[in-house]
Amino acid sequence: MSLNDRLRGVFVDALQLDDSVDVENLKYRDIEAWDSVGHMALVASIEDEFDVQFETEQVIDMSSFKVAVDMLRGLGAGE
Repeated sequence: MSLNDRLRGVFVDALQLDDSVDVENLKYRDIEAWDSVGHMALVASIEDEFDVQFETEQVIDMSSFKVAVDMLRGLGAGE
């Protein structure tokens, strides 16, 4: 399974998204579930899934699915 597929699954589970949501183009606060509380749950789920630890600045800067993909690639996750 690709990094994008795994991350898509984490987004769907952590934010309890339905099939109508375009996960790969999702940005912070685009949907009600991705508020500050949802963001922390999402970050924790990503860290668990990929066995990584984000720096505080990365947590703050994680503003979209695409940014999360780039951050994970930068950490060598999912390769």
